[in-house]
Amino acid sequence: MTENDLSASSRAYIVIRDHILDGTHAPGEMLGEASLASSMGLSRTPVRAALARLQDEGWIVIYPKRGAVVQGLSERAVAELGDARLALESTSVARAPEALRCRLADRMESSLADQRAAFADGDIREFIELTLRFHRGFVEAGGNGVLLELYDRLADRQRFVLFQAGDRLLRRCEEIISEHEALTGLLRSGDGEGFTAALRDHIAETGVRPLSSFDFDDATTFH
Repeated sequence: MTENDLSASSRAYIVIRDHILDGTHAPGEMLGEASLASSMGLSRTPVRAALARLQDEGWIVIYPKRGAVVQGLSERAVAELGDARLALESTSVARAPEALRCRLADRMESSLADQRAAFADGDIREFIELTLRFHRGFVEAGGNGVLLELYDRLADRQRFVLFQAGDRLLRRCEEIISEHEALTGLLRSGDGEGFTAALRDHIAETGVRPLSSFDFDDATTFH
């Protein structure tokens, strides 16, 4: 495969993945190599490579000579994602040194104005990107690179869930901003228990019900 093929494959992967995450290609939809290639102005070879990569990531299932079926996230997978987020964000905040907590809280407070602007414009895509960066800040607060790497691996699943909840997010815009403000205040104060309780409720309000409460004294429950 040439360098141009690799570049084309990467472009195809990004376009198809983004359309799966934002719901343009809905769960259960059949994707065909030929139609995808035509819509992107590419040959079928890079599209085939992109689809193979997406199957490896669990976003599609390829059926030879038929196409690829888009996979969503099961209710259990969404709940498990909520558990993982709760654990990673809360653990990081609980361990964060005061200076870093305050610095990140300042940054998060400035993000709230951008979130309000995105909601005012009805720009759900922009809000989702802002809220992903906002919540990532809680993991940054812990200063643990491994936890941050694990959190980043969940980003596309979080993005998918937020797009699925798009209409609900717009209806709850004022409440979401208020919850983000409260979480920022709890980060600044170093109230780990209060932060965990508020975050659990905040995650649940997006339609994600964690499978169970996480015991933050038992770090061995995470892989």
